Amino acid sequence: MQNKKILVLKGDGVGPEIIDCALEVLSAISDKSGEKFTLDFADIGGVAIDKYGNPFPEETEQKLQDVSAVLLGAVGGPKWDNIDPAIRPEKGLLALRKALGVYANLRPCQIYPGLIDNSPLKPEYLKNVDFVIVRELVGGIYFGKRDTFIENGLRTAFDEERYDEAEIKRIAIYAFETAMGRSKKLTLVDKANVLDSSKLWREVVAEIAEDYPEVELEFLYVDNAAMQLIRQPSSFDVILTNNIFGDILSDEASQIAGSIGLLPSASLGAEVGLYEPIHGSAPDIAGQNIANPLATILSLAMLLRYSFGLHAEADQIEQAVKQVLANGHRTKDLAPDDYLGTREITHEVIKNL
Repeated sequence: MQNKKILVLKGDGVGPEIIDCALEVLSAISDKSGEKFTLDFADIGGVAIDKYGNPFPEETEQKLQDVSAVLLGAVGGPKWDNIDPAIRPEKGLLALRKALGVYANLRPCQIYPGLIDNSPLKPEYLKNVDFVIVRELVGGIYFGKRDTFIENGLRTAFDEERYDEAEIKRIAIYAFETAMGRSKKLTLVDKANVLDSSKLWREVVAEIAEDYPEVELEFLYVDNAAMQLIRQPSSFDVILTNNIFGDILSDEASQIAGSIGLLPSASLGAEVGLYEPIHGSAPDIAGQNIANPLATILSLAMLLRYSFGLHAEADQIEQAVKQVLANGHRTKDLAPDDYLGTREITHEVIKNL
């Protein structure tokens, strides 16, 4: 019998309230389908610093050993801005990803018909927008060597962008396989006209492409890709890129969709998957029942699909979210003057399951 045990990391800011909403939806799905899930809870980020002095404590890492998936809220906040950079809340998130070995971060972007007016783009640019960003998650500049020092009397700092061909190959294969299940087009986003690391990406991805002759492969420099995401977002199917470019472009993509509160993510590639909304902890609105929980609820749908193979249940959640939006219900980030609270829109999703 499959172990359907989920480690829940609520984190900081709005994390606890949006996770609680996702768990309500999980309970409803369990009642509806008969599937049973076991939950465990642990700390990460700022709350873990306050409790353990470590954003990714050993107590949390140990709990990864017997779970099948991790559902995460968000980490960080101004409370911890001035502490030792080595133990900032975000370090806990990076350490979690590294510990799990989740090298492939999937960030889908699609347009909900009822939210076309929320996008800053004109409606004609939004037709048929449906793409996914496949971001390498455990390498590159976020994990490279770094230092800050005095040189020639000046404060100096560096961060190293480093990849080897094995790291590129495994994420490239994942991206090509993803493209095979979609529209069979893959765009590698890099900066190969300047960066040697990007040149290696192009070489390795071109080699892998030989094994996927059905997939159309194109190369775009990241600055051009950023423009094309606005100019013709429907031209993309699967975007493959490194850690830092993927981080930036997926936030840009969130605005195409109308709100960063709508975009979920799945971090895969290992036995245990990690699922989280792409937005931050938004401490300025925490505890006010105005955070948008839909990205977290959609991340739960991805968890059910990728970690447990519960495709029908995942589809039901996604369809329920679409129906809620089609019915005109909005959170404050989508309709500042006429909105439902965090808990209330969650209940609408549950009603539509």
